[in-house]
Amino acid sequence: MSEKIKLSKNDRLAVAWRSTFLQGSWNYERMQNLGWAFSLIPAIKKLYTTKEDRAAALTRHMEFFNTHPYVASPIIGVTLALEEERANGAPIDDVAIQGVKVGMMGPLAGIGDPVFWFTVRPILGAIGASLALSGNILGPILFFVLWNVIRWAFIWYTQEFGYKAGSSITSDLSGGLLQDITKGASILGMFILAVLVERWVSIKFALDVSKVKLSEGAYIEWDKLPAGGKGIQEAFQKVGEGLSQTPDKVTTLQQNLDGLIPGLAGLLLTFLCMWLLKKKVSPIAIIIGLFIFGVVMHVLGVM
Repeated sequence: MSEKIKLSKNDRLAVAWRSTFLQGSWNYERMQNLGWAFSLIPAIKKLYTTKEDRAAALTRHMEFFNTHPYVASPIIGVTLALEEERANGAPIDDVAIQGVKVGMMGPLAGIGDPVFWFTVRPILGAIGASLALSGNILGPILFFVLWNVIRWAFIWYTQEFGYKAGSSITSDLSGGLLQDITKGASILGMFILAVLVERWVSIKFALDVSKVKLSEGAYIEWDKLPAGGKGIQEAFQKVGEGLSQTPDKVTTLQQNLDGLIPGLAGLLLTFLCMWLLKKKVSPIAIIIGLFIFGVVMHVLGVM
């Protein structure tokens, strides 16, 4: 019986280092596939000895792949485990490996932006900027060092987590751990994306629902204010007292919708787009349709 081939820590470190260049050869046809294949080369060279086997491995990893460049690491780890098992004779075919990649890359993609671009980097940037504004040269240095330490630690440890969990996945490709991982990642990804709908989708209606004339004393009479700075000061004081800046109280459709459920229109628009996509409507057609609809509604004064 031949000795089992095992990826060493140095092999996995080489893969992790190469994965930092995942988007170095990004393309519009298959997105990150070139960077993905480049990352796996050290492992492929270790696991497969013949030129034909190596070429076949690279070919199956040239398929479409796209996710956040940092959360690709646990997927790489799982893939390393699958390739290792395959090289040692396990009945794992190309479809199974590609299925794991596709099943994990979508759900995990929604995690990277909120965690790294919208949380970690702004916090570190604010710390570095505050130091830089005071003339401290450590500001940009601290940002650069901390960002790369956090980034690299996440890449390495999540890749190792995926690699160690991969053996369990290969023992039950029809469900089990794989199903739990993809289901959990899907739930988390959808939750984060749902939270970001209100941030990304903005619809403002300009229609007035009602217009009521206010009684004297309920609004600021600008023509009766003193001239100069004293008048400005008095105007601020009246605004602070709750007086209206106009003689009419206008209630807009947007105010009523915000009072009901803030962001309701954006949420309904998101559901509409999801329904259209489910009906196989082209994303390009949806984008063009939304653009035309927005322009027409703006011209009509609705939005």
